[in-house]
Amino acid sequence: MRSVKRLNAIRKLPCVRCGGSPSQAAHSNSLKHGKGRGIKSSDAFTVPLCVTCHSAFDQFKLGSRQESEAMFDGWLEKTERMLNFKDDEVF
Repeated sequence: MRSVKRLNAIRKLPCVRCGGSPSQAAHSNSLKHGKGRGIKSSDAFTVPLCVTCHSAFDQFKLGSRQESEAMFDGWLEKTERMLNFKDDEVF
């Protein structure tokens, strides 16, 4: 699934790891989310990461593959809360 709307919303959020900005829409690196050789996971499995955190995550510098997957799952939950909170804001 590809969603320009979700990717744009993700990029407006601060980095889910360090709080920095600007953010990039970082896709899951997990097979369980559809990642494959040369295939990105669905846009439904994206979180906001700054360029430094995104690079470290993609290169498994934040932990083993298993640790990275667990970290990403937590970030994904936090991202969904952040997106829902943003949708609830009154302007």
